[in-house]
This record gives sequence, C-alpha cells and structure tokens, in this order.
Amino acid sequence: MSSLVRHITIDCADAYALGTFWAEVLDSKVSDDDRPGDPEVLVESRGAGLLFIQVPEAKSVKNRIHLDLQPEDRTRDEEVERLLALGATLVDDRRSPDGPGWAVLTDPEGNEFCVERSKGERAATARAE
Repeated sequence: MSSLVRHITIDCADAYALGTFWAEVLDSKVSDDDRPGDPEVLVESRGAGLLFIQVPEAKSVKNRIHLDLQPEDRTRDEEVERLLALGATLVDDRRSPDGPGWAVLTDPEGNEFCVERSKGERAATARAE
C-alpha cells in the first residue's frame, strides 16, 4: 500500500483571497463551502488540491517547495502575461531567447512558483534539434 498526496497545504494571511487567486490560475474554483474570512479554503484541481490555511505569522524566507506550472492551451509567455494580469509578480526571468527556460513568479502573498514551457513548445524544440 502507498499514500497519495491529497492536498498541498499553503500557509497564508488571507486564505480566501489567496485561494481565489489560485483558483483563477488553475481555472478551478474555491470550494462551495468556503467564504471570505474562513481560516481554511480548498481549491480542487487535477492531481492534488490546494488547501490554504490562515496563520498569524508572515512569510519570512524563500519557499522550500514550490509549484511548477505548465500551460495546456497557451504558450509559457502567454501564461506569464495572464498570471501577471491576475496579480502575480515576476521575480526572476530564466527564459532564453531561443525558447528554453522558465519564469519565476510570486503570488499575492509572495509564494514563489514557476511557469515552464507547454508540451507543444517542448515538442517543437525537440523536433528542431
């Protein structure tokens, strides 16, 4: 027997606000049971859900774990632009002019995450080589 990851839990100052941001990022929704001001908010997504837990401490150091996003229906660069419009911040641009690389962003509470190239972009690069 083995275990499955059910949730990835993220400590935060405002569980509902951050959950709403990530629901938009993942084209998902906040659980119907969750409301503004709730100390816990669940966002279901394919794979594991994201569980946001309100804590009194502020984020103080770089994450020890982060999410890597791979867009499904747009390019990496289009996804970065979409996420910036939702409220993310670009903190480190590791994209190369010839295609490879990734972008490091933070969510509205400063949690780092990366955006990688889509499967289509990766396949096009592999065919060109």
